[in-house]
Amino acid sequence: MKRMLTQTLAAVALTSPALPAVADSEPAKVAQPAASAPDKSGRVAVNGVNYYYEIRGKGEPLLLLHGGLGSIDMFEPVLPAFAQERQVIAVDLQGHGRTELGDRKFSLEAMGDDMQGILQKLGYSQVDVLGYSLGGGVGFQLAVQHPKVVRRLVLLSAGYASEGFFADIRAQQGQINADAMAFMKDTPMYQSYVKVAPKPDDFPKLLGAIGDFMRKDYDYSADVPKLTMPVMLVFGDGDMYRPEHVIKFYQSLGGGLKDAGWMRENLSQNRLAILPNATHYDILYSPGLVSTTLPFLNGYPK
Repeated sequence: MKRMLTQTLAAVALTSPALPAVADSEPAKVAQPAASAPDKSGRVAVNGVNYYYEIRGKGEPLLLLHGGLGSIDMFEPVLPAFAQERQVIAVDLQGHGRTELGDRKFSLEAMGDDMQGILQKLGYSQVDVLGYSLGGGVGFQLAVQHPKVVRRLVLLSAGYASEGFFADIRAQQGQINADAMAFMKDTPMYQSYVKVAPKPDDFPKLLGAIGDFMRKDYDYSADVPKLTMPVMLVFGDGDMYRPEHVIKFYQSLGGGLKDAGWMRENLSQNRLAILPNATHYDILYSPGLVSTTLPFLNGYPK
C-alpha cells in the first residue's frame, strides 16, 4: 500500500526528479556540478504569501519555477550551468520549500500573479522563464496574465489541459489527499520538505491542497494563443503527457503546421523539443536539457 501511494505521488506531474527513486535511470547517472550558495536570498511578501527566493550568477535574468512537492533544490542538476551564463532567480512556490502554504486557495492563476509581484519588488521589468511541471503551469499563467514581463518562455513537461495526461496518471492524481501523510514519513519527498519548511507540520495540508487542485479538470487552450512571446515546449519521450497532446500544444502555438521553407520563411518563432531517454521524473537530469533550452533562451538562432 505504501509503495503504491508513493508511486501515485510520483505520478502527479508534480514530483522532484532529484529524488533517489529515479537514481537508477540512465540520465540521472550523469555527473553534475554542485550548486553554489546563492549570491542573494531572502523573502518577498506578495498577495498574502511570503515567498522565499534565491539569486545566482550574472547576465540576463532567468526565472526558474520548480515542480510540485519540490523546491528550488529540484534544479540542482541544471542550476550551475544556467548560472554560468544568466542571472538565475529561483522561487519556492506557495506551500513548497521555504515558502509557507498559508490559507489562500492554491491556484496557478494566483501564483502567476504572485510571480509578477515578486519580480517587480526585486526590480525586474522583464525576464525569461523556465517552469517545470507545476512551475510550468505557473509560468504559463505569468506569461498569459503579464505578457510584457516574459521575454521568452520554456515550458518543461507541462501541458495546457488535464486531458493531456495518460488516463491512468489522471486517475492516480485524484487519489491524493491529506490522509496520504500516514504513508509519507519515510519517503524522500517528506524528508526533503521537513528539512527546509518553515512549518513542517503543514505537509498534510499541502497534500490536501494539491489533491484538491489536481482533482479539478482544467483546459487553458483558449489562453495558448495569448502566448505572444517565443515559447519552447520540452517533453521527455517517456513523459506522462500523451504525444497527441504535445503535438496539439505545439500546433496551437503555430508550429508544425507546414514545412518551414528553404529559407525558414514559414518557421514559427516557437520550438518543440522531445528529449530522448527522459521521463517526467528525471528530465532535469537529461544531458541535453541545458544545451537545448539555453540557446533558445539566449535568442539563438535569430
